[in-house]
Amino acid sequence: MEHAKIAMVTGAGSGIGKHAALALMREGYTVVLTGRRAEPLEAVAAQGAASGGKSLVVPADVGDAQSVRQLFARTREAFGRLDLLFNNAGVFAPPMSLEEMTPEHWESVVRINLTGAFLCTREAFLIMKDQSPRGGRIINNGSISAHSPRPNAVSYTTTKHGITGLTKQASLDGRKYDIACGQIDIGNAATDMTHTMAAGVQQADGQIAAEPRMNVDDVARAIVYMASLPLEANVQFMTVMATKMPFVGRG
Repeated sequence: MEHAKIAMVTGAGSGIGKHAALALMREGYTVVLTGRRAEPLEAVAAQGAASGGKSLVVPADVGDAQSVRQLFARTREAFGRLDLLFNNAGVFAPPMSLEEMTPEHWESVVRINLTGAFLCTREAFLIMKDQSPRGGRIINNGSISAHSPRPNAVSYTTTKHGITGLTKQASLDGRKYDIACGQIDIGNAATDMTHTMAAGVQQADGQIAAEPRMNVDDVARAIVYMASLPLEANVQFMTVMATKMPFVGRG
């Protein structure tokens, strides 16, 4: 008997997380929507429900271990299992040179982008390895910055390189539990977070240039594809980017 599909999306209140959550709802997943603020999550839940989608709103701070434990405990209590985790929550620090980066700015980005992904991955493992049917899938939101940095972004770039290490380790350690882990590296999806790119952002040579963006729904479709595979198959790494953005040949 086929069980209901349960997914969790972190940072689900806006941007890539919002669009991924709505796309997963359309595919029949019941989606646990989490983020720090309840109001945007409730709006996403209402939008999904208008098209017949099912969701559960659980506000949480992914950078806080106790908050994450409560998030996953609430998920297990409500559904008894978790089939998919999309580790999407992430933040930028204000652009600044490496020597200007304060420990406080550094730690605020690492706490959400890297520690948060680890904490959620750990809790997902604890559920997925013991549920029946066993296993599940974790998709990490990497970035083009997991491959090549932008100027003045040391904390963001470092955390995204760290996500690649987490993806590989979780993929290896998850094998014995039938847990598949992959990473989607996204370049210039059109969200509120990237709106400045249309006006111009600093390039590696110091010039300011506008960068092409792509429809965020194309990213959501890619995530749905990764999620749709049987656990015997895995997209280990996928890059989805605006075709004309300056990544290939950056710098």
